[in-house]
Amino acid sequence: MQKTKTLQMVQLAILTAILLVMTVTPLGYLRIGLLEITFLVIPVVIGAVRLGPVAGAFLGFVFGITSFAQCTTNALGMVMLGESVVYTFITCVVTRVLVGLIPGFIAKGLNKIQPESKNKKRLSEVLTAAIPCAAAPLLNTLFFMSCLYFFFGRLPDIQSAFGNKTFFAFVFGAVTVNSLVELAACLLIGTSVCLALNRALKK
Repeated sequence: MQKTKTLQMVQLAILTAILLVMTVTPLGYLRIGLLEITFLVIPVVIGAVRLGPVAGAFLGFVFGITSFAQCTTNALGMVMLGESVVYTFITCVVTRVLVGLIPGFIAKGLNKIQPESKNKKRLSEVLTAAIPCAAAPLLNTLFFMSCLYFFFGRLPDIQSAFGNKTFFAFVFGAVTVNSLVELAACLLIGTSVCLALNRALKK
């Protein structure tokens, strides 16, 4: 039991370090005009699948704090902070905690399904990793963009910066482009890493 806890703590520490490194390097974000696609969801969901919802929530919190800190370095973030620090914290941090927590519970529930046949066990293992890895980026885009729109979408400063139609286009573009790119990255990388870790730790 002690070895298991130690191993989990080591994995959590490594994923946290990876998350922080990605934050301060180009590995964490892909910026296309006003759109900002993040790959920080990947270590969050890997932790959620491998270590459970609490670890996923912690990694989501780290992700959210880095996002909250970056609000001081861009125009949109400054407008958000100027309007409400609380709303900005909810948009950047609370949503990301949920992005780690919910996939963790999904994976935990799927882990309870134990098929008898070998082929079904293999499929179950893949789905236990793939489904949370697909859910995380979709939840990230849904939560963040919903908060951005409902908390800040009607602010005069944002309306003047984007224009009403342009802001709607920005939200729509973020929902479609962000979710698709992040979904593909999480499914490919996140699922592969989770399955590889499962095999390595079994050995």
